[in-house]
Amino acid sequence: MPLLFEEIDSQASALGEISLRRRRMPAFGDRDIYEVKLGDEFLMSSMFVDAEEALSTLGLAATQGDTLSVVVGGLGLGYTAVAALKDTRISELLVVDALNTVIGWHRDELVPLGKILNADTRNRYVLGSFFELATAPSTGFDPQCAGKKFDAILLDIDHSPTEFLNPANAGFYTTENLALMAEQLKAKGVFAMWSQNLPEPSFEALLKTVFESVTSHVVSFYNPFQNGESTNSVYVCVKAE
Repeated sequence: MPLLFEEIDSQASALGEISLRRRRMPAFGDRDIYEVKLGDEFLMSSMFVDAEEALSTLGLAATQGDTLSVVVGGLGLGYTAVAALKDTRISELLVVDALNTVIGWHRDELVPLGKILNADTRNRYVLGSFFELATAPSTGFDPQCAGKKFDAILLDIDHSPTEFLNPANAGFYTTENLALMAEQLKAKGVFAMWSQNLPEPSFEALLKTVFESVTSHVVSFYNPFQNGESTNSVYVCVKAE
């Protein structure tokens, strides 16, 4: 009988102790549930992936062209990246994460989606701070091609535009820094971002200072712990011509 709980890995990071755990909950059927914790805080669970996948599907639906270069900010358990790779238009996907530990979980296939990402030649892991790379357009996201421009940038790192995984991330959410990131998008390129909260009008207004159009989507999903519906949101922004 499989173990009901196992800590697969735990390592120190610049943000605190980060751990990967696997558990079984008999009430939820015969499946492994993977979780990531940072210190005492739960960051993500494979039980709730609808909005992470919607970040890719909604963001890429707004793109134009048949050969797409895409950046995903935040690897997590891999659901946003794998959902993006289902779009056959993608020619390359750069997945940026600041923690080598998280990249290692995927490279070593300690998480289920690691095998899918490793097998897809379009996928490439980039170790680095998304926020530092986003605000340095002369070098940019691709360590092999300085100043490269992309068709889409998909961001899932902070809990929301006002609740940060790291307090240092707060400085990214300004007109100046969002505009620096937008320099790395092609004309009509797309920036999409996940949030655990409902759309925030103040953030929508901020995005409109940089992007030609801003659309907020509410993503609903069943939460078995609450025996009801939960919601996240995805902001989809399109750069001007």
